[in-house]
Amino acid sequence: MLDDAVRASLAGAHARFAQRRGGAVRYHPDVAAFTALDDPDDFSAWADLAALLGPEEDLALPGVTRWPENWRPLFSAEGVQMVGTDLDPRHDDEAVVLGAADVPEILELIARTEPGPFRVRTVELGTYLGIRRDGALVAMAGERLRPPGWTEISAVCTAPEYRGQGLAGRLVRAVAAGIVERGDRPFLHTIASNENAIRLYRALGFEIRRTTTFTVLTRAAHD
Repeated sequence: MLDDAVRASLAGAHARFAQRRGGAVRYHPDVAAFTALDDPDDFSAWADLAALLGPEEDLALPGVTRWPENWRPLFSAEGVQMVGTDLDPRHDDEAVVLGAADVPEILELIARTEPGPFRVRTVELGTYLGIRRDGALVAMAGERLRPPGWTEISAVCTAPEYRGQGLAGRLVRAVAAGIVERGDRPFLHTIASNENAIRLYRALGFEIRRTTTFTVLTRAAHD
């Protein structure tokens, strides 16, 4: 299930966000950049994916390392998928639920910290929690992919001037508390070279399940 988490999410808990054509499926572009193919080796599935995209739009296709020549990579990096095998979920009294009204602040924090792709409706994917100081949003984390039985923790970030205070760990545990209470198990992804993040997640009780590849693609200009 976790090997194809995007497709499993769009076929289940996130079906209301799905846009499908033939062998390709994607999230609504306002919600997330993630897409999936029934068979990445099937050229017709790539044609279906192209038909789902707007002009000059980019997409994230996890796990894919080969693509037709009429596609161009914008970003590619090795990543790891981690599962919360020994996590201690706990609610946090300082954490507040974030919603549509908080999106401008969320996007500003995302731009400053770059935890990964985040769009104007990403908050609709699940519960997002934040910590404020003097009224300003300084740290956040939330739920993203939801394959059956699992929920991904994502958008874990802290403003640079507030790092070192344990806010990220507190928010990960708080988000995990809601996931576990729902009956799901928490998992997450991070860049393989991000040793600080991996060290934090290990300390929180996550372990690496597998390696993967994060790739962002767009159609080549001549397509």
